[in-house]
Amino acid sequence: MTHAQETAFDQSTVDKAQAIVARYPQARSALLPMLHLVQSVEGYVSQDGIRFCAGQLDLSEAEVSAVATFYTMYKRRPCGEHLVSVCTNTLCAALGGDEIYSTLKSHLGVGHEETAGEPGTPGSITLEHAECLAACDLGPVLQVNYEFYDNQTPDKALGLVKALQSGEKPAPTRGAPLTDFKQAELQLAGFFEGRDADLDGPSAAPETLAGAQIAKERGWDAPRMPSNAEFPALPEKK
Repeated sequence: MTHAQETAFDQSTVDKAQAIVARYPQARSALLPMLHLVQSVEGYVSQDGIRFCAGQLDLSEAEVSAVATFYTMYKRRPCGEHLVSVCTNTLCAALGGDEIYSTLKSHLGVGHEETAGEPGTPGSITLEHAECLAACDLGPVLQVNYEFYDNQTPDKALGLVKALQSGEKPAPTRGAPLTDFKQAELQLAGFFEGRDADLDGPSAAPETLAGAQIAKERGWDAPRMPSNAEFPALPEKK
């Protein structure tokens, strides 16, 4: 174990890693949340983080690296205090997502997966353009540390980022109160101590529920599947 590992991954981190392993019948299944745990400590997945996961799960470093480089949520460079993800997929782009991303890129002076300010320090921002964030009814949208800010405009997004840079934590449109990137990663690893109040935040916007509300008011209901429904036979495997 290197000195860097000893410093970053203390006994508390080891204990959390083993608690993650205990959730699964096979230890290797714990790799995804363990990589989030690594990011909660270092702010990204370093080579030491790769070695840490490999050692905890009895995997090779190549196996861990293959996973860490496949999923975009695992960052290979240190992130800022906040990760700002702007949806630039088709619908959000057409509604202004590209302009929002361009505005933030110009203001911060960085590009995709680059950080304005010293990574991890207060007010530092990592910017990225993201694929669909599954909020098309509220587009254009962006996320800060994976919390939603809906119905954005370039001016609103710029104001949000400036507030983050000055140390503020504007409330998301829905979801939990905003925290920083490392704390969000700890939650993604499955640790929520002291965050019980997060469940009190709104989980759905009125726009998302509008169709269901209209159906309820008008007594609409989808046909139910018959209890004796026959399913087609599965094709033979060749």
